[in-house]
Parts: sequence; structure tokens; C-alpha cells
Amino acid sequence: MLTKETLPACPVETTLALITSRWKVLVLRDLLGRGTMRFGELQRSVGKVSQKMLTQSLRQMEADGLVCRTVYAEVPPRVEYSLTPLGESMRPVLDAMLAWGESYQARVRAEA
Repeated sequence: MLTKETLPACPVETTLALITSRWKVLVLRDLLGRGTMRFGELQRSVGKVSQKMLTQSLRQMEADGLVCRTVYAEVPPRVEYSLTPLGESMRPVLDAMLAWGESYQARVRAEA
């Protein structure tokens, strides 16, 4: 979690500090595209992430205010994850990453 004391001076570095993990970016991608998801759904959609790494990433994202974790008092307990308004504000960043990635992929395929 970033604080006043640990906040980087550079805005780009601040953004990277929040989404630097591969798993965090993929969680953002899936929650932006699909909305609220349960842990198992996220784990399947993200790919080859371990339960430990996904849990750690989600906890960090929750602490940073990007993700909201909702626990329902049911048996068995149901936990859902969704983006906060701050997390939703990452949409243009991920859209730019998508556009750049598509362009790069097309360039590599054209060179092959």
C-alpha cells in the first residue's frame, strides 16, 4: 500500500507500483471485462496463477483501493471481488495497453 511517505515522485512510477505484478493487470482486465467475480472464477480466467499469488495480489489491490472484497454470510461463505471507482479509472490505462499490444502483435506477425 502506498502512503505519503512511500509515494513515488514520478506519476508513471506510481502507476507501476500499483499494477506492477502480471497477475494484478490480468485481474484488472478480467474485472473490467466481466464485472464482479468470485475467487475461483478469477483464478480460472487469469490463468496459471497459484491460489497464494492470486490471494496476495487481491489483498494488495484491496489495500490500494482498486478492488472491493465482499463476503456474504452463507454456508459455505461466498466471496466476490469487484472494482472500486478507483479501479474502474484504470480502464484507459488497460485500453492503451491493449491497443499497443495488438499493434505490436500485428507487427511481429507481419515480419514473420
